[in-house]
Amino acid sequence: MSDSAVLTTRPVPPRQLAWLRSEVADWTSQGIITPDQADRISRHYTASDHTRFSVGRVLLYLGGGFVGIGLIWLVAANLDQLSPVARFVAVTVLWLSFLAGGELLASRQASRPLVGAVRLLAALGIGAVLFQAAQSLQVPAFEPRLIGLWAVGALLHAYAVRAYAPFLVGILAGVTWWFAQPLWDEQSGLAVVVLFGAAAVLAAGLAVLHDGRLDSFAWAWRTVAGAMALLSLFAAAIPDIGEDGLTWSPWLVGALVAAGVAAVAAAVVARGARALEPAGAVVVLGVATLLGLWSTGSDTSDVDASDWMHAAVSVAAYVVLAVALVALGTVREHTALTWMAMGGLVVFTTFQSFAVFAPIVTGAWLFVVLGTVFLGSGFLFDRARRELVQALDTDTDTHTDGAAR
Repeated sequence: MSDSAVLTTRPVPPRQLAWLRSEVADWTSQGIITPDQADRISRHYTASDHTRFSVGRVLLYLGGGFVGIGLIWLVAANLDQLSPVARFVAVTVLWLSFLAGGELLASRQASRPLVGAVRLLAALGIGAVLFQAAQSLQVPAFEPRLIGLWAVGALLHAYAVRAYAPFLVGILAGVTWWFAQPLWDEQSGLAVVVLFGAAAVLAAGLAVLHDGRLDSFAWAWRTVAGAMALLSLFAAAIPDIGEDGLTWSPWLVGALVAAGVAAVAAAVVARGARALEPAGAVVVLGVATLLGLWSTGSDTSDVDASDWMHAAVSVAAYVVLAVALVALGTVREHTALTWMAMGGLVVFTTFQSFAVFAPIVTGAWLFVVLGTVFLGSGFLFDRARRELVQALDTDTDTHTDGAAR
């Protein structure tokens, strides 16, 4: 059988291809592989014809986003020159055209950025159709339910065609609805904390369920889970955020139930350490809720022992969460989680310092203390990351040696 019959090529970014070829040359010079093997490895990979963040791709997505938002804006402007039925038909035709056009381009193997831009237009067009239908039915355009329906439509589109652009639209709309709907009737600081934590549980469970099936979707859900967990503890650490208690609503209960279902499903499906992700998010939800309920009842201008204790526990919990996210980002090769954790810790520590400690440690000394905290946190972060990477490398080498034997 000829080489061409069995050897398939795989496109990779040019930088990765250059690195691979330099490594292959080094392996060949050391006698690890033969020249023939080196040639077969090199021919297995080709340079892809696009980069992830190329100018053309950015412009296509920006263009798609502007056109889609423009459609929604036209609906909001009421298009008085047309009747409600004509407006609805016009917007629907545009949406269906984008929907069919994106899949037609994909079937003809058109440029991926172009396909993504048209699919983005279709995902935004769903919102235009929904808002126009609501306007025709005399439903207020600011109803959170419309955003929820938009999220559902965009996510259905994304999962039906395995498209990332509609998926991002669905996530953004879904996160907006997640908070807007429960807070529509009753605003509560503690409810915000609980919603952040519940969103972290839901997204973590969905990330685990997507692993190995839709890895790009899993990456996005894991990013949302990390962001929601950080925001949950951040909000919970605000002094007396839960002093008014928690006002229950059917939507809030539904959010907690959905998060619980996702966590249980992930625990059933996942194996090994993967099940720890939704479990960790559940812990974050519990800790954030308790911190939110912990009301010191004192004026921020007169910091007492209870304020110190609340701030100390909040900082400790946030540091533990940040370290856990750094570890998860290292294990999952998810760089965004690592940067979110470090950035979140900087913002959180700065906020706590000025909101709680500033009345005691003032002026230049506040910045000295704050800088010391950052230096210590940075040292611990870097050391933990190095030890984790070394442990993973050792574990990989052990498994490799065992398999060789």
